[in-house]
Amino acid sequence: MMINHGFAALFRSAGRLILALVLTFWGAGLASGEELLSNPRELPVLRGIEGAPSRAGAVPSGTGPVERVGNEAQLTLDANYTYYRIWNPSTKRFDQVRLRGYNGTMLAPPTDEAGWAYGSDPVGPTIRLKPGETARVTLINDLPPESCVAPEGTHNIPNCFNITNLHAHGLHVTPSGNGDNVLIEIQPGETFQYEYNLPFDHPAGTFWYHPHRHGSTALQVSSGMAGALIVEGTRQPKQLADRGGWLPGDIDLILRPPKASETDQRSFKERILLFEQIQYACRENGQIKTIKNRDGNLQAWKCDPGDTGGVEGYDQFGPGTWTGSGRYTLVNGRLQPVLANAKAGEIERWRLIHAGVRDTIKLAIYEAKAPGAQLGALNAEQRDKWTADNCSGAAVGQWEIATDGLTRPSILRKGKASDDGKAKPIPTLLEPGYRSDVLVVFPKPGDYCLIDEAAPANDTVNLQPKNRRLLAAVHADAGDGKVEDTEASITAALVAAAESVITDPEAKAKIIADLKNHLRLDEFVPHRTIEAAEVKGHQSLVFSIDTASPSPSNSQTRFGVDHHAYSAERIDRTLVLGSADEWDLGSTLANHPFHIHVNPFQIVEILDPKGKDVSGFDPDGDPEFLGLKGTWKDTIFVKEGYRVIIRSRYERYVGDFVLHCHILDHEDQGMMQNVRISLSGRGETHGNH
Repeated sequence: MMINHGFAALFRSAGRLILALVLTFWGAGLASGEELLSNPRELPVLRGIEGAPSRAGAVPSGTGPVERVGNEAQLTLDANYTYYRIWNPSTKRFDQVRLRGYNGTMLAPPTDEAGWAYGSDPVGPTIRLKPGETARVTLINDLPPESCVAPEGTHNIPNCFNITNLHAHGLHVTPSGNGDNVLIEIQPGETFQYEYNLPFDHPAGTFWYHPHRHGSTALQVSSGMAGALIVEGTRQPKQLADRGGWLPGDIDLILRPPKASETDQRSFKERILLFEQIQYACRENGQIKTIKNRDGNLQAWKCDPGDTGGVEGYDQFGPGTWTGSGRYTLVNGRLQPVLANAKAGEIERWRLIHAGVRDTIKLAIYEAKAPGAQLGALNAEQRDKWTADNCSGAAVGQWEIATDGLTRPSILRKGKASDDGKAKPIPTLLEPGYRSDVLVVFPKPGDYCLIDEAAPANDTVNLQPKNRRLLAAVHADAGDGKVEDTEASITAALVAAAESVITDPEAKAKIIADLKNHLRLDEFVPHRTIEAAEVKGHQSLVFSIDTASPSPSNSQTRFGVDHHAYSAERIDRTLVLGSADEWDLGSTLANHPFHIHVNPFQIVEILDPKGKDVSGFDPDGDPEFLGLKGTWKDTIFVKEGYRVIIRSRYERYVGDFVLHCHILDHEDQGMMQNVRISLSGRGETHGNH
């Protein structure tokens, strides 16, 4: 289906005008390399009966108002090439880049310096939905046509980089038809409307969206094609007197309770922090431009004045490339920005999303000795020194309320490990695909550092050691003043919220008692525990990287699952609707984030190479897995030599979908399987599962 390019132009013009009004005040900061951190822009959602331009294949024809019935929400994503500027501290100037993105406004670079202030950032707009809604997301592929033919005889050589699709990562919706179907392909010049029917009991939480077309996923995601997808819920917890247990409520109730007046500040401030590794490169004669040291070894990738960088080849991925590129993890599309409008003593809800491809993030917050506003004048080496000199104060707590958008049984204290200062700070670990919702309170006015902590090679997704690096700086104004006991402050705020918004007296009493019992959240956990008696089958899986070269007589390939490369024609696992399985996950070589679509899973135990369960609350255990036992997730890091035991039940939906490694260049090269859920469990399978 061909798109209506007039509509696309109108859409971009309107978006550009809105962004211009919002972003004008950033101009001076951008000129000096100092950037302010704000939430990503929001994607407009049309609900009810509203006028909207029409386009072929997207909504009914005509120029008048379009009637939407029931709980329908309409959104439009336009995949196109957009020009951006990314600050490069190595050269103390902006690099111009041309990246695939969503709803970009700069189809050509501005002719003057001031024009850049009106651009968007290389991050997708935030989508907000509600349980019970039918979200109709129209995806317009405005990427240019390309002369490409998928390599014959294999699905696992990256190819055809302008073919795309869309994945609603973490949503519990159907994978079939025009639901969360990642097995379809949208060619350049085509429009397709996805329909996500969110059930009324869909958990509220932090999810995200990105392309998932096998063969181009990593390249498109690392170009900035990713955005937050937030489900906001208002379900009240209810006790089931006849059956025992609870119907869970939405944690949003006590984080964003109704305001008593226009001046009431009861709602916690929400910040969305979406982390990306945009590994852009500039090329000469097809080769990546690099800076080499005196010994002739790679020091970093470079872009000269007048160059335009991009993400255009899979030589930009692979072991050592992220570290070797010299690029930085961006926060909401900005490099080491300054987070403004924070106030000491205020409780903030941070939605952390790892939308990158090739780095482990260990997020910690420390008091700073100097304000981060002076970073704009510093080069890369000076920024690292500033971080070492200034970001070593007291650690600030992070109070994790949800993993991968799903509320925890109790709030887990991270960041600040103990009040006596003797225990080492515990960072919030984010692997590609992970999300974490944390509550943050800056204990006193002043300056703070958001740090990506150092890590040894065997603790990273790259299997390379990483140095300590600044992610963002924070300035907290006076606000409510100094906070002596953060746990007491958070407990009091949540208890007060529960008092005001929970309607059932028994539920209210239970919730308040649990909150006072070290911040338990049992009534908000979205899924009931999968007990051993419910398990009907077992699945085993190993991520494999085999060095034997593929050949017609050799079924092994370099990247695979269970030593088999992905095949689009093969169903690898057939699962039974309404049943529950226990899964045993492992890796024969390297570390891999496991992700499965449609149904989340519950962590049972994570065994280190010595057989010790490290998913409990032992602060001396592996911090990667601290406090994960019993939590629900959709992505989990599988270390080489470890065993990850999970349980999952298959509810509501039949159809075909995928599981894969969320190092997305691994997925593009074969580390993926097709999964089918059916009524009977019968279907074509490969292997013995």
